[in-house]
Amino acid sequence: MSDILIINGPNLNLLGTREPEVYGTESLADIEIKLNEIATSAKISLTFLQSNAEHEIIDAIQSAKKNGVKFIIINPGPLTHTSIALRDTFLSTQVPFIEVHISNIFKREEFRKKSFLSDISHGLIAGLGSSGYEYALLEAMRNIKS
Repeated sequence: MSDILIINGPNLNLLGTREPEVYGTESLADIEIKLNEIATSAKISLTFLQSNAEHEIIDAIQSAKKNGVKFIIINPGPLTHTSIALRDTFLSTQVPFIEVHISNIFKREEFRKKSFLSDISHGLIAGLGSSGYEYALLEAMRNIKS
């Protein structure tokens, strides 16, 4: 059982090569290494999932509840703006989560400014690059240790 599940949605497997002017040059593997270093030093266990399939992400959130995951950090990618199913899954499971976006979704196209998750999340971090994952991890660790 992991303490924290970190989920990355569609297209985040392309980090490092996809639109580096928007998303930076770090790969998802680079981000995961940094997060594992932080978690290991705090004796927190992490599990990572990246999927381009909405149903796999929903299955992972439902399983997280059953498996005692204490917190989820999610970058839902484009599902942020389209997935009521993802919202319903979080509402159904009640696993606390933080929504992370590498870019500032509020400075981008109009359709990116609406999130179906932000109002039910523990918090939202957007526009701080890959550091947003680190801040989310620190907040999640603080919450599960208190």
